[in-house]
Amino acid sequence: MEISSIIAAIVIGIVIGILGRLVVPGRQHIGVIWTILIGIVAALIGTALASAFGVADTDGPDWIEWVIQIVLAAIGVAALDRAKSGGRTHR
Repeated sequence: MEISSIIAAIVIGIVIGILGRLVVPGRQHIGVIWTILIGIVAALIGTALASAFGVADTDGPDWIEWVIQIVLAAIGVAALDRAKSGGRTHR
C-alpha cells in the first residue's frame, strides 16, 4: 500500500464519517478520531458491497457506492454513540 493510498483512505474516511454523523439525528458523544475511523471502515466495507452488487464502477460519480458508505457510517456512528452512552437516549 502506497502512502498516497493511505492518505486517500483517511480523506475519504473523514468525508464519509462526517456525512454519516450528519445523517444521525441529535448530538453524538464520540470524538473526531472515532468519526474518522468509522468513516474509513464504512468506506472500505461500502466499496466491497458496491463491488459485490456490481455498482462500484459506473460512468460518472458512483452515487450508489457513496450512499452505501454513508449509511454504513451513520449506522457505525449511532452504534458507537449508543455503546458509549450505555444505551441511554440523548435529548
